[in-house]
Amino acid sequence: MDNNTRPAFDRAAEDIGNSIWLEHTNTMVPDQTTAVLFYISGMGLTRDPYIMTGLENMWVNIGRSQIHMPNRGTQVLRGHTGIVQPDRAALLRRLEYVAPKLANTKFAYKNCGEYVETTCPWGNKFKVYEPDPSRFGGTQLGIPYVEFDVPAGAADGIARFYNQVIKAPSKVKDEPAGRAAHVMVGHHQYLIFRETSKPLPEYDGHHLQIYIADFSGPHKWLKDHNLITEESDQYQYRFKDIVDPADGKFLYSIEHEVRSITHPLYGRPLVNRNPVQTNRNYRPGYDAGQWATPHNS
Repeated sequence: MDNNTRPAFDRAAEDIGNSIWLEHTNTMVPDQTTAVLFYISGMGLTRDPYIMTGLENMWVNIGRSQIHMPNRGTQVLRGHTGIVQPDRAALLRRLEYVAPKLANTKFAYKNCGEYVETTCPWGNKFKVYEPDPSRFGGTQLGIPYVEFDVPAGAADGIARFYNQVIKAPSKVKDEPAGRAAHVMVGHHQYLIFRETSKPLPEYDGHHLQIYIADFSGPHKWLKDHNLITEESDQYQYRFKDIVDPADGKFLYSIEHEVRSITHPLYGRPLVNRNPVQTNRNYRPGYDAGQWATPHNS
């Protein structure tokens, strides 16, 4: 095949940017038993069987990403987390089953057609979508986005921060739900910062974690601007405040746990179960849940 007959490929369509993986969010919970009831029994997710298996913390696997839940209080993300998960009917049955056991908490759920909206016992909100290649690529199970409520007028500066400092491709969109900065932080993974005029709760310390390829470049800028909050170790640092690089104006607080791709935990395979399996309907060979469709399927 000569060059004239070769197909034209859009190489830019495969660009991701400097942030290559949104690995986890972290929200504290006061009661691990109740967390298991909602996240494992109700949502049908999988507790990490290898790490944080005691009573002081719990890591919950969602495809290649996680939610971490230290048992040290209550934290509520200011916005919601998007989840992709197959079999909506099974999810609704599980949520209906746990509902009586979660009475007198903030638990709620609703089938909104496009997604199932559900709230954990302490107020963290989720929108659970079925797999959709047009929106989520090949993801069958995962966290495609985390959306934060931010003050009106903050979206443009937030997009500049991620474009210029983190080197994560970002753009501002005017959408029916409001003006929002969309930041690519992995393959089919985004942080969305949506402007709102409603009062925002005080930031309570919840955080997210990303892996980045250029580890030292953002660190230098953040350190030069006194924004580093923790020098964790050789492979990790943290920052909390997002500022407009144009003028240094403070825009929003959300702690970022930033890791290099040489971090020992990078790319660790996560176990995901098939939540439809029970002792009553058991089928050999179907214990594992699939987090992605085969390539080019």
